[in-house]
Amino acid sequence: MHSQPEAILFDFDGVLADTEPLHWQCWGEVIRPLGMSISWQNYQDHCIGISDRDFLETLGRVSHPPRAIDELWPLYPLKKKMLAERACTGNLVSAEMKALLLELSAYQLAVVTSSATLEIQAILQAENILDLFGTCVYGDQVRNLKPNPEPYLTAMERLGVTRAIVLEDSGPGIQSGKAAGCEVLEVRHPSEVPGMLRARLALA
Repeated sequence: MHSQPEAILFDFDGVLADTEPLHWQCWGEVIRPLGMSISWQNYQDHCIGISDRDFLETLGRVSHPPRAIDELWPLYPLKKKMLAERACTGNLVSAEMKALLLELSAYQLAVVTSSATLEIQAILQAENILDLFGTCVYGDQVRNLKPNPEPYLTAMERLGVTRAIVLEDSGPGIQSGKAAGCEVLEVRHPSEVPGMLRARLALA
């Protein structure tokens, strides 16, 4: 029997919101002028849950001809701006997910993401859910990204808790949550999250 958690910590992409197709589309448009592309399948298999810099390094290695990160990294600000503009339409987080977050008022809540503050904070505001979280740990606020435990340990420290459930969809994120000593629920799609959490917490 699991003990009840003090906090529930959500990864963002693929857990709270299905933003990965949007990330993939933005990257595709940004790299196309260089004659580069990445398929959706390839993106899903290799690029989810890693930092944007790691993504570009991976992409550069498999490109023909290979490209150095120094050549590709200047594309990042353009991708970030494009994503921020397209993600703030207010339709990335489902109504059921928003209802669930309101149901969880007995728990401390946090978002823990490898994405930058600029990308995610604006989406949380546009979705009117930012105020429901006690803290948000963004990728540019920690020294070590997932799979290092630092992001989740940072969230727990800020919330003042020692027992937390982590919801994650990627291998690095799952490793990070477990290394931080948390119970980890593996998510395949955001639509699973409300049922999964209600069952785990025995919410009526």
